[in-house]
Order: sequence, then C-alpha cells, then structure tokens
Amino acid sequence: MPLILGVDMRRMSDWPVGIFLALGIVSLSPPVLAQETISFSGGAEEEASGHEGYYYPKPQTLEHFVSSAITLPESDKIRRQSFVIGMTKQLLDGKYAPSFAVFAKGGQSEKLIIVGMIDGQLNTVFRARALLAELTAVARSTPFFQQNTQPEQATFFDFMKLLGFRQITITDGRDFAHQVIVD
Repeated sequence: MPLILGVDMRRMSDWPVGIFLALGIVSLSPPVLAQETISFSGGAEEEASGHEGYYYPKPQTLEHFVSSAITLPESDKIRRQSFVIGMTKQLLDGKYAPSFAVFAKGGQSEKLIIVGMIDGQLNTVFRARALLAELTAVARSTPFFQQNTQPEQATFFDFMKLLGFRQITITDGRDFAHQVIVD
C-alpha cells in the first residue's frame, strides 16, 4: 500500500476522512462566507484550457467562493495529484462501484473535476451542491477541522484552497456542469 503524503493509507478506513487527515496539517482562519452565483449567458467565452467540451459540457452555472484560507506553501502539483490518487483509490476500494470519479487537470493540476458515473445523478446544481455539502460534512468531522478551525464555518472549498485548487467543476458527465472558482 503506498504512502500518501507520509500516511499509510491502509490505516485510513473511511474515505475521504483519511485524505483530510493526511493533508490537513495547519490551521485555517475563519472563511469569508460571501458567495456569488452567476449563470452563464449565451455569449460567454469558452474555457481556454480545452477541458470544457472534453471532460464536461459548458457549465450552466458559475459560483465564486472567497476563502480566507491560505494555500499551503507545500501544496504543489504533486500534492494535489496525491490527493486525487488517494481519493480515487479509496473510492475504488469501496464495497460498491463509485458514483463519481475525481481527477485534477490544468498545468499545475489546480482544477478539480468531479464526474458523475451514474445517469440521473449530479445533473442539477442542487445535486452538485449536495455532494459538496457531504464533502464539507466529512471535512468538518475530522479532528483537524475541529481543533484548528471553526468547524461550523470551514468548508470543502476552504480545504481545496489549502491544497491550491483554484477551480472545481462538477458534472453529470452528459449535459450538466457546475463550476466553482475558489478565490
């Protein structure tokens, strides 16, 4: 079993708690709670990265999350890839087939993409936000968040900012995509 960021993943019994514990090693200041949701207009420019249209359809909604968390100095491309590898391994090692896949793209692996693997799931902004809320709940349940943050305010987006992810795209893998820019 490989070590992910110095942690033996065999000892991590419940995804993604093990990933949060492995990576959550510094404290956060309370996040800024302001968020803005903007719907794309028909004339919005296409994403220059090439991920849109290849990994997911053009996002129907765009959300900006302003976090007061800092990106850790050691949160580089390798750390983000290690996070995704660990998360993927734990998803695949579960009792059931995973309902979503996760991967990092971009020149520095700064874009997290979550793709639904089951038709009819993750096909609305509300279902996308529900998944993000579940990931937030898992983050909040870790001793790291309980000891070093105000758990009722820290979010999955704050955790992603710690790792240096700047964009999160959630898609049903067919027609729907929701994108969050983490500032």
